[in-house]
Amino acid sequence: MTTLSSATEASESRSTRPRAFIVTIYGLYAREVGGWISVSALIQLMGQLEVDAPSVRSAISRLKRRGLLEARKANGSAGYGLSQQAREILDEGDQRIFGRRRAELADGWLLAVFSVPEAQRQQRHLLRSRLSWLGFGVTASGVWIAPHYLYEETREVLERHDLSGYVDLFRADYLAFGDVSELVAQWWDLEGLQRLYDEFLSSFFPVRDRWRQGGAGSDAEAFGDYARVLTEWRRLPFLDPGLAPELLPPDWHGARAAALFDELRERLTERAHRFASSVIEEHKGRPAAADQL
Repeated sequence: MTTLSSATEASESRSTRPRAFIVTIYGLYAREVGGWISVSALIQLMGQLEVDAPSVRSAISRLKRRGLLEARKANGSAGYGLSQQAREILDEGDQRIFGRRRAELADGWLLAVFSVPEAQRQQRHLLRSRLSWLGFGVTASGVWIAPHYLYEETREVLERHDLSGYVDLFRADYLAFGDVSELVAQWWDLEGLQRLYDEFLSSFFPVRDRWRQGGAGSDAEAFGDYARVLTEWRRLPFLDPGLAPELLPPDWHGARAAALFDELRERLTERAHRFASSVIEEHKGRPAAADQL
């Protein structure tokens, strides 16, 4: 699964948090049951995350307007299903979030050189958004850079969004005249990313310790913790380009954060899935109350 918006979710406010939780729930559980979840089940699941019904309704409305969720009924129950666009985005992001890759120095670089006419500002915005989402940094106006391993994914994304006509892609090696490990700090906001990794570690080390200490919580608590940790984690792989370790600061915390996420995922996934599946199954065929729609 992936975030259903661009990497700007790194600065998401409290008002967008319910949307982020809904995306997490649909990404984790909806696709295996046909992409649809009833209103009543969604409200119960969101309640476990301390989100009230009015906030759920508001978040769903925004996701509907963006064409990501579609209202429809199943077996007499009101609910929302994933649009085709949303399915593609979620499928696209699964590998980035759960199958992270780190570049090697020998891989070289991928350059995206583009020019978009002034009259097509919307396409320019979309192109920059997609390149940022893919993990590109900026070397100069119209010249963006990423580790070369991102080539196939970049090509697929640009073609799918009809942006390939604006871009030329090059494989490159850096030859002169600076220190690449210093330059990457100019091409990407590594300091900002390091702060996000530190925040993730500070937030979820206590969660890990609680589950490690044998305080066997309920399946509902496992669901709440896993939904929160994944919601916070899933934006980070889209901000981190996966640079070779040699190019990163010596005190880089990305690896520690990834290890923490992996441990929590291993500890919580099965129990969280059991709870979510039971809620979704329980609400099948149950009509939603009028104030839930």
